[in-house]
Amino acid sequence: MTTVEGMRVSPGGGVPPQAGSELALETMRLSAGASIPVGETDRDTLLFVFAGGGTLAVGGKEHLLAAGSAALAVAGEEARLTAGPEGLAAVCANVGSGADRHAPLGPRATVVPIELVEAGKATGKRSFQVLFGPHNGSTRATLFVGYIPPGRAPWHYHLYDEIVWVWGGAGRFHVESGVEKLAPGSAFRLSPREVHIVENLSADTELAVLGIFTPAGSPSAAYLPSGAAETYTIAGAV
Repeated sequence: MTTVEGMRVSPGGGVPPQAGSELALETMRLSAGASIPVGETDRDTLLFVFAGGGTLAVGGKEHLLAAGSAALAVAGEEARLTAGPEGLAAVCANVGSGADRHAPLGPRATVVPIELVEAGKATGKRSFQVLFGPHNGSTRATLFVGYIPPGRAPWHYHLYDEIVWVWGGAGRFHVESGVEKLAPGSAFRLSPREVHIVENLSADTELAVLGIFTPAGSPSAAYLPSGAAETYTIAGAV
């Protein structure tokens, strides 16, 4: 295996701001009862709770958060995250004001439990659940969970700017300069039009990833580089 030059994958799940991108991501862990402010004046904040639970207070209302829940605080909102008795672990993504904004397509949501989100179909047996997007108040970015079956898709790329965080499973991240291992809690950035593959190394278990990208749109929008197999259905690659 040829290691990617510069170590593109962050084992700890932190993807700092980068010039030319409106996205950044960090992993946060709160002990029982701990409380912190979240949200920024000029950036949207999207949360995904992957362990424990607690509450998110936004605009004078308190919303329950359980593992598998996503939450949105739009730019300028005052929000506070408080951990429950088991503590709370979450991925926190920020989207800058320079991101292209999509017209809102539905009423604003603040918290979305993953079990209430219908799965969308992608290439082969791949599927995804869109937690936030223009349909429920996130006009700058789309937040989704994608499920990748064992194996790998051909080389492909997306038009959007994206950060991917591994929720569960083992895999490999392929780019033209090399390959890196993926494990739960690791994360990486994909630039627009960057050709890549996310491979699932399991023989019988899906690789689950959390993705956030901008401009907002569909996670199934993927494109083939020149010379790729024409038999590949481009929609739905991760």
